[in-house]
Amino acid sequence: MVATSSWEAALAKAAGARNVRSIVPPSIRHAPDYDLKPSDLTAVAGADDVLYASFEPFAGRIKSAAGSKAKMVELDLDDDPETTRANVTRLGKLFGTERAAAQWNSAFTAEWNSLSRQLKAARTGGKAPVVVAQAFTAWAAKLAGVQVAGTYGPDAVTPTQLSALSAKKPAFVLDNENMSTGTVLPGSEARQLEIVNYPGADLDLLSVYRKAADQMRKAFAGS
Repeated sequence: MVATSSWEAALAKAAGARNVRSIVPPSIRHAPDYDLKPSDLTAVAGADDVLYASFEPFAGRIKSAAGSKAKMVELDLDDDPETTRANVTRLGKLFGTERAAAQWNSAFTAEWNSLSRQLKAARTGGKAPVVVAQAFTAWAAKLAGVQVAGTYGPDAVTPTQLSALSAKKPAFVLDNENMSTGTVLPGSEARQLEIVNYPGADLDLLSVYRKAADQMRKAFAGS
């Protein structure tokens, strides 16, 4: 089985799949920028299942390389818990590993609830901070149980957006490290946290949520 990035590969692993190959190295910060190599296309051509996302610009080349043999599985990549569980359930049915997928989803739900409780307990004075978030990090705000006062991206923040978001007087900006364009609100007192969406080489999807929770917990406790 071949997955275009560590994100799709981690979802497959969570669903119970084995021997999943990720094409884009985890060290690549923004996976869609990766340039496919001939060896990558060869791997795709020999795979039975290929997992990809439509926003990846090389998706067309992946499909062509796969030809008629491989089963192309398009995934909606979002770390929102509902989307994650739905992806794992869907892949479990596809692979015939429904039990493993259900067990992972159960463990994930328990982990999400535990991290959420820890984050709420870490708030200084028990008050939820005001945050703004990049379009693909709103899930982190949900994990923390805080309301997003405004969002931006995936394109760079415009002067109009900068003014509007700064006016919200956020304590934190939940930026997307995998798509970061630098300081989001220059001149603002908001502390910028870089939230990672993609799992690492270990393909441990839970580590994405744990890392984000650890970042926010430390930041909230010191605010």
